[in-house]
Amino acid sequence: MSDSQKIGAALTGFGVFFMFLGVMSFFDAGLLAIGNILFIAGITLTIGVRRSSDFFTQRSRLRGTICFAVGVVMVFCKWAVLGMVVEVFGILNLFGDFFPMLFAFLRRLPFIGSVLNHPGVDSVIRRFSSSSVLPV
Repeated sequence: MSDSQKIGAALTGFGVFFMFLGVMSFFDAGLLAIGNILFIAGITLTIGVRRSSDFFTQRSRLRGTICFAVGVVMVFCKWAVLGMVVEVFGILNLFGDFFPMLFAFLRRLPFIGSVLNHPGVDSVIRRFSSSSVLPV
């Protein structure tokens, strides 16, 4: 992992943290906007500018890209609640294919893995991660 990818992963993590903090602060538009900027910068640094532009402009992901961009603009215009709803819809459309890999990674962690391997939780996760094809 290169230095720019490490920085990108950190920025993405901070972006998610600030978005979470903004939602917990009753949709504070400032925290959400900082989270959006950090998240976008982090994704771009993690996978590179060229691959980011290719990823976001794929025809199959165009709806998610448009919804995410409209949500970001709405958050910047201080329509935080509606902007986050549109943004979450866009994020699910864009990154929904990565959830099986995320669940596979989380299952290997010490405490979280035992919770995710519980029979009730496992059946819900299998429903979401039914695809065995990698998204990239």
